[in-house]
Amino acid sequence: MDFITQFIDIFLHLDKHLFQIVEDYGTLTYVILFLIVFTETGFVLMPLLPGDSLLFATGAIAASTGSLNVWLVIIILIVAALLGDNLNYFVGSKFGAEIKKRERILFLKREYLERTEAFYEKHGGSTVIMARFIPIVRTVAPFVAGAGSMKYSKYILFCILGAILWVPSLTLLGYFFGNMEFVKKNFEIVIFGIIGFSILPMIYQYLKSKFSKPETTTV
Repeated sequence: MDFITQFIDIFLHLDKHLFQIVEDYGTLTYVILFLIVFTETGFVLMPLLPGDSLLFATGAIAASTGSLNVWLVIIILIVAALLGDNLNYFVGSKFGAEIKKRERILFLKREYLERTEAFYEKHGGSTVIMARFIPIVRTVAPFVAGAGSMKYSKYILFCILGAILWVPSLTLLGYFFGNMEFVKKNFEIVIFGIIGFSILPMIYQYLKSKFSKPETTTV
């Protein structure tokens, strides 16, 4: 219970925790940020790390304190995201066949793998870019891409484009707007807003699959 309470507290007061990290560790903060983003994107069992909100808060702190160079942060975190995604992809390519033989391995069900593969087939490489902006999905998607039929030469192009869009957009959003008086006073609400906006595609797909009528075949 204490772990859950601490986890929620970090989410809600990410700006304060990150500010304390900058105060305590100085330039080592770059390494800490790298490891967080790398872990979230690279380990399929770690999908709940605060990716979007972390980028926003980092940009805001870079603007307010000057202790972090926002452009260096962007470069480092793009590299972290790319390395994490590639690790996840190759783990998926290694163990995906094993998952397909079973109904479930940990929380990964064969059904999820098959559904995601079908989504990849329908939407192509743009799926990799879309997934980058959706919590949890951005952690699972590279694994599924590796476990599925997407060739690496195709995957890596969309992977790079997704990282280049994801990291700078949210970091600069925090850099330019994170220190507005309204945002500073309502940081928790803003973070929830970012998370809520990020998961809208997941909610839409869930509702669509739940309420859409099954297709009927005519003879």
